[in-house]
Amino acid sequence: MNSLLTEKTLQTEKCFDGRVFQVEVLTVEMPDGRPARREIVRHGGGACVVALDENQRIYLVRQYRKPYDDVLLEIPAGKLETGEEPAACAARELAEETGLRAANMERLAVIYPSPGYCSETLSIYLATGLVQGESCLDDGENLHCQSYPLEEVLAMIDRGEIHDAKTLVALLTISRRMGGSDSRAEGQVN
Repeated sequence: MNSLLTEKTLQTEKCFDGRVFQVEVLTVEMPDGRPARREIVRHGGGACVVALDENQRIYLVRQYRKPYDDVLLEIPAGKLETGEEPAACAARELAEETGLRAANMERLAVIYPSPGYCSETLSIYLATGLVQGESCLDDGENLHCQSYPLEEVLAMIDRGEIHDAKTLVALLTISRRMGGSDSRAEGQVN
C-alpha cells in the first residue's frame, strides 16, 4: 500500500445494521494530516455468472430494481451466504434463477462495483456445459429468465439497453475472450 495515499481510521460509528448491508461513518486522517468523514456501506460480497450454452446463447434475467424504478436485464447474481465460497454462490444463483446447472465454472474477474462508498466485492464466473433443470427462486424474488444470442446481447450493450455494471463487465469480458469471428463460429471460448 502506498502510504502517501492511505487514510488512517480514527473513529467508526455504526449507523445501520440490516439484512444485506451495514452502514458506518468513519472519521479518518488523510495523508496530509487533515480529518475527513467517510460514509461506508459494508457488504458481504456476492457472485454472478455468465451462462453460455453450446449455441453461443447467454441467459439473462429481467428483474425490477426499486432504486431505479425500472426493470433491468442482468446476469444471474446473488449475495454470499455466511462462509460460502463465491463459486458455490454463482452455481447456486444460476440454478435458482435459471434452472441451469453447469459442468464447468471458471472465474473471469473480481470487481469492486462502487468503491467510493461500498465494500462489496463481486466474483464473476463463466458457466459452460449447461444442463436444464428446475428454477427455484428465493422468497420475494420475481424475475424472468431468457436466453439471447451473444451477438444480440453485445448489440444491446451498443444500443445502451443494458445498464447493470456487473453484467456489462461480464459480457464485455466474454466478448474479448471470444476473440475473432473464427472462434465464435466454432463455439469456443479462448
